[in-house]
This record gives sequence, structure tokens and C-alpha cells, in this order.
Amino acid sequence: MTSSRPSYPVDDATLLTYAPVSSEPFPVPAVPVAKVAPEFRRQTVPTPPDIASEKPGTVVVDPQAKFLYLVQDNGESIRYGIGVGKQGFSWSGTATINDKQEWPKWFPPAEMQARDSFASRYPNFAEKYPDGMSGGPKNPLGARALYLYQGNKDTLYRIHATNEPYSIGTAASSGCIRMFNQDVIDLYNRVPLGTKVVVLSAPDSIPVDMNNPNAPPPSGGIAATPVSVSQL
Repeated sequence: MTSSRPSYPVDDATLLTYAPVSSEPFPVPAVPVAKVAPEFRRQTVPTPPDIASEKPGTVVVDPQAKFLYLVQDNGESIRYGIGVGKQGFSWSGTATINDKQEWPKWFPPAEMQARDSFASRYPNFAEKYPDGMSGGPKNPLGARALYLYQGNKDTLYRIHATNEPYSIGTAASSGCIRMFNQDVIDLYNRVPLGTKVVVLSAPDSIPVDMNNPNAPPPSGGIAATPVSVSQL
């Protein structure tokens, strides 16, 4: 699979950015960055005109372009490549980061566990992990997760890492926003609790407004705990 992908030039700074991380509780492997299109590598860019009104420190997700921006001063933003919700699972709206966790547990909701694709990859999940899958290299949430709320209500959508690096730049998740481990660690260290997150509309996105009783429910998953995350 790796050999069939095109290769791109990589400079030393990029190799260092996506090098293995040994200072974590679990090893974080290097990103196969030579197989990642250059636009999806972390970089500082001019802030796009359509989000230039956002205050520095705001996170803006562009699901159509598969980019996440952290707005900076001086008309610039840090841009990260992301993976987003596949058709029927993408969403839009404004939220805040009300929780941040390192190496989070994974509590896939019952709806996800009932899918054939889930059962084939995680057979007997409920029996094996009655208290959720603990953080670690096999956990699909990776090294960090940022939990998105509207007011005091959990949207059930997250920004988190992935152990599937080739999903970055694609629409493959169940609504959550995926990042390379190295990138979500960088973002996690830059954004405090209370950070505003704006998810722009895409052609198939569903607006999420937890304060509107007539709004459609989140499609990313239904769960009772703050760490119930849909990722497949």
C-alpha cells in the first residue's frame, strides 16, 4: 500500500517535525511523510480571507479542503492536514474545547459496535473492553483528544489523533476530526480550554446546534460519557 503511493520531496525540518516521539508514555512512530502530499503537512500560511475575521487563537476546520487552521497574529495561521467525516457523517457549527485528554480512553457507542466493519476489526469489543479501550498504540484516538462542546452540552465530536496516517486528507471518519499524532500533540499544547472552534460548512455537512431542540442529532455517535468518540 505504501509503495503504491506517490513520493514527495521532504526537507530536514519536515522530517524532524514528523520524527518518532519517544518522550510520551507510549512510542509515537514517525509519519511516512514522504508519502504525504505537501499541502497536508503542518505549515504556517496566510490566513484565508474567509476566516480572517476570526480572532487569534481560534481553531477553524475546513472539511472540504481537509485543513485545520489555528489563527495567529499578523494575518497568518498554522495549517494542519486533517481527515474528516465521510458522507453522511460530516457536520458544521461552532463549539468550544471544554476538555483535553492525553492518550484518551475509547468508548465507541453501541451503534458503531453494531457495524459489520467495526465487528471485523474489533471482535468481541464489549467483552474485551467493558470499561473502554485504554490509551495506547492500538487505540484509534491516538495520543490526544480535544472534546467539543456547545455551551455545557457535549457535541460528541472530537479533534483527535489517528493510527491511520493515510486517512489524513480524506473523508473517512464517523464525523470526528483526525490529525497526525505529532500534529495533534502540537495543537494540544497551543490551545487552552475554552478555545473557540469553527467547523465550516461542506456540501454534505449537517449543522449542529445543541441549543436548538429541533436540530438534527449528531451523527458522529451517541454516548453517555465525555470520552465516547466515534472514529471509524
